[in-house]
Amino acid sequence: MVLKVFFPTCCSSAESGILIGRWISEQNSAVILAVVHFPFIPGQVKQYLSQVQQVTKIKVSVLGSWSNSKQEKEESLSKFLEDLGTIFVHEPWIQISKERDSKFWSCSTLQKESNSSKEEEIILIYYDQRKVMLSQLHPPVDTTTDHKADDASKLAAMFDTVANSKILFMTDRYDDGPIKLTHWQSDGVEASIIVELLKQASGAIYLMLVSLAKEIFPLFFCRMLKFWPLSFLWSKLSTCEQLGHRLQHLQIISSRKKAQNQTQLMRKANIFVSLLVDVALGILLMSWLYRKNRIGQLADTLIPVADHVAKELQDLLQWLMGAPAGLKMNRALDQVLGRFFLYHIHLWISYIHLMSPFIEMILWYVGLSTCLGLTVALCILSDIIALLTFHIYCFYVYGARLYCLKVYGLSSLWRLFRGKKWNVLRQRVDSCTYDLDQLFIGTLLFTILLFLLPTTALYYLVFTLLRLLVVVVQGLIHLLVDLIDSLPLYSIILRLCRSYRLAAGVKFRVLEQMHGKPLRLLMQINPLSYGSVVRTYSLPTYSCYPKDSWTSLCKKLFLGELIYPWKHKGEKQD
Repeated sequence: MVLKVFFPTCCSSAESGILIGRWISEQNSAVILAVVHFPFIPGQVKQYLSQVQQVTKIKVSVLGSWSNSKQEKEESLSKFLEDLGTIFVHEPWIQISKERDSKFWSCSTLQKESNSSKEEEIILIYYDQRKVMLSQLHPPVDTTTDHKADDASKLAAMFDTVANSKILFMTDRYDDGPIKLTHWQSDGVEASIIVELLKQASGAIYLMLVSLAKEIFPLFFCRMLKFWPLSFLWSKLSTCEQLGHRLQHLQIISSRKKAQNQTQLMRKANIFVSLLVDVALGILLMSWLYRKNRIGQLADTLIPVADHVAKELQDLLQWLMGAPAGLKMNRALDQVLGRFFLYHIHLWISYIHLMSPFIEMILWYVGLSTCLGLTVALCILSDIIALLTFHIYCFYVYGARLYCLKVYGLSSLWRLFRGKKWNVLRQRVDSCTYDLDQLFIGTLLFTILLFLLPTTALYYLVFTLLRLLVVVVQGLIHLLVDLIDSLPLYSIILRLCRSYRLAAGVKFRVLEQMHGKPLRLLMQINPLSYGSVVRTYSLPTYSCYPKDSWTSLCKKLFLGELIYPWKHKGEKQD
């Protein structure tokens, strides 16, 4: 069986000593973690390793000896290192030596039962200890074959061994302890001034978030919101939904519960960065709005735009009340529907002009809410569009209900002609016998509804297209909001700057291969692709799209059923 030895590149220039690490018997492999060089006392080494085992829960032991010929002048040292195998009991005893005048290394195992050096096939794998410790190995996407899953589990054991041995890497050569180690932090514990300053500032930010959470949560989630008017507005206005979603994020960030694993830690980091970027973009938008009196300019253009939309709708209704596209409509019904909708437009324009003196003040206060984030500003824009196009929504509802009534009436009367009826209890069509009066009335009603259907269908078609136009605009806004909410910005930045932190696997590069010498490989980390990063760490959003297929959507449009653009979790779609 092939023996695999994972050797850290940082220990290549270490002085001679003993190798400590973990032996994985299931894989017949050894993971070298550090080199303990001279002078040392064997009893102190054993005591130190037992303390490390209690903290890391990993069986760390002395695996063999390390000899660096470039650093040593006495040839008898190699014999002394072999004799250390009688003090530290481990099977097999690994001997690695770096030759003085050759680029090849010698690696062998000593079986203590026979007390002889046993030459077997050995693969010496170099790895970057810092990158392996800081990286998080993700399971492979394709786990259909047992071979890939088995390789992933073997690799995960090696990564977990290095990651869980952080306590071993906290000692450097400047410590006054009796044991001197060589590892990736032996020259000094890695640190950054910026990171340390951020750690100091995070305490104040954390206290601020906790205080905000304690003050804001009772205000927004009190029992008053459970009563009908407020609960209805809270569930229908996208601004309220987005505020509730962001407050949940604040609650997650300010929670004192420690993250159980790396996934939860990454989720907290992604939420924190997403919240900061969202608020920063909102503040930039607010500064742009309040500069050069753009709020006043927006208020001045809002009334003319509303008047223009109303005029276009009036022209459209006048066109429908005539002979649209040369179609001959039912004149009486056409005039009734046209005047009904024209009256609604008149009411809407009167309402807009009544509110015109207060629009600038309303927009000024609404603009202040953009400091809560760009997503809140976009949701406010969506709600404003919904309010400004409320008359179009009313037209669509009136036309859809009237069209739906006629379609279901015609289908029911069509069953009457065939001697059928709809059984409400059993939810099926049964046979039925009708008398002459019922057939006469049914024929009369069917004829009336059939000849009135084209006029109603034309109004329904026009207002459905207008409604779908508004829905598309609101849908694009909600897609942008969902993109900002779900985008894992921290993970993407981490993938861009420190790609090894998000590992998808490893690749091996052959360094040297010579007969009689161990095969030397260099292990390099394969980072996750950007698509996998987004799929793995994307954040959940507060809204979910309608699950209707295109067939179901076309069926609803044909039957005149109301279509809602967004369906929130826990709600039924009408």
